[in-house]
Amino acid sequence: MEVIFILIGISLAMASGFMWLFFRAMRDGQFDDNCTPSIRMLFDEKVKKKTKKNNP
Repeated sequence: MEVIFILIGISLAMASGFMWLFFRAMRDGQFDDNCTPSIRMLFDEKVKKKTKKNNP
């Protein structure tokens, strides 16, 4: 029965840690730009193919 209390304590500690990391990311502005990632692929430059010169 003691194991369940240890597991509950560990899970609460992990949940609070993840919540702290989430709020820290929110405060740093990681989730501010919602539009750019969806249209970034439309403006990527195409890679130019290198041409091989034939040496006689």
